[in-house]
Amino acid sequence: MTAGGRKASDRKAADRKAARGQAFLRRHALDSRPLATPAYRRLLVGQGTAFVGSMVTAVAVPVQVWALSHSPLQVGLVGLVGLPPIVGFGLYGGAIADAVDRARLYFWSSLVTWLGTLALLLQTIFDMRNVVLILALVALQSGSFAVASSARGAMIPRLVATELVPAANTLNFTVGNVGQVIGPLLAGGLVSLPHGFEYAYVLDAVLFLAALYSALRLPPMPPLVEHGTVRTPGIRSVIDGLRFISGNPILLMSFGVDIVAMVLAMPRSLYPAVAAERFHGVVGPLYAAIAIGAVIAGLSSGWISRVRLQGRALTFAIVVWGICVAGSGLARQLWLVVLLLAFAGAADLVSAVYRQTILQTYAPDEMRGRMQGVFIAVVAGGPRLGDLRAGAMASWISPTFSWVFGGLACVVIVSIAALAVRPFWRYRTTEMGEEFE
Repeated sequence: MTAGGRKASDRKAADRKAARGQAFLRRHALDSRPLATPAYRRLLVGQGTAFVGSMVTAVAVPVQVWALSHSPLQVGLVGLVGLPPIVGFGLYGGAIADAVDRARLYFWSSLVTWLGTLALLLQTIFDMRNVVLILALVALQSGSFAVASSARGAMIPRLVATELVPAANTLNFTVGNVGQVIGPLLAGGLVSLPHGFEYAYVLDAVLFLAALYSALRLPPMPPLVEHGTVRTPGIRSVIDGLRFISGNPILLMSFGVDIVAMVLAMPRSLYPAVAAERFHGVVGPLYAAIAIGAVIAGLSSGWISRVRLQGRALTFAIVVWGICVAGSGLARQLWLVVLLLAFAGAADLVSAVYRQTILQTYAPDEMRGRMQGVFIAVVAGGPRLGDLRAGAMASWISPTFSWVFGGLACVVIVSIAALAVRPFWRYRTTEMGEEFE
């Protein structure tokens, strides 16, 4: 073969290798197709920017309460006071989202959240030193966040095509996990400065303007009247939504497996005790590990949209979550614990995408607000109940037993339940909706 022939052959081989690399990236890189929809793109950017600020405030508030009270109990109340509004307003806000224009509801509830941040800033500037006021503002923001989240989740299937809903949800969760990494880092630097709490709340308020702008630019989304009437939001409407879930094993299981995963296998309340016991008190990497794993999984999630057996995929993801959590509880090296928790975080992102997608595509549009309301209540309440379960078992036996037992119990219960509920195990989606094997 001549030198020219060898060069041509080498170029063709290089071109084939490059083509294979590009095909691999298209299959596995983050699916960005939903970003071609301008309204969804603005919503994602606004949500992601605002979430960074929200995480800054989420760190600043308990630190400020500690600085004012030096009471672990009062710091613990920061998480507790937010739970009832999230559950209550999540359920009722979902009913409202099914009866009014969701875009407008999202804007007004987001505006209330922003005003709550301004109030936190003002009470700090005027040095009011009132823990009760801070807790009341946390409760206010929790309620408005629940309503906004219900409306936002219900809007996604109206903004993008059905086959792009998993990709849109992956983008949402990935951006949220990036905020969970960046926000606390920013907060940690700000609250250590003189007037640091003021800086933290100012940053949150400024970043949240992006969410308000994106909400104003959303197209109108009035309820779709498919049966002639739109039910007035109220307790009866909430009950109808819960009855709809209880009568659909696929939806019931999507909520049930999430509750099991969070209540049994969420180890975060054990981090301080285990860090003190094994890692000389180094706790920061433990808190960051799950979010970091979720971000990495999101960036390599192009395959998620192509999976049709979503009930089965959701089950596998939660089983992987439980196995990784149990393994991390046994590990004695910090790097190994962080690595296993990162794998758990990756599995959690996958399961979250499929849970959300099943809710958004299986339920009719007239029920999506209420489905998202229940979703918010479960997502917010499950980890808090998990903290209680893990802490109580650790006090009764040991932190290691509580950590490992929770992960293994999650694997066993979810596996048995998924195999027992055949419609869920066999559930699959198509581009036009859902079907069964």
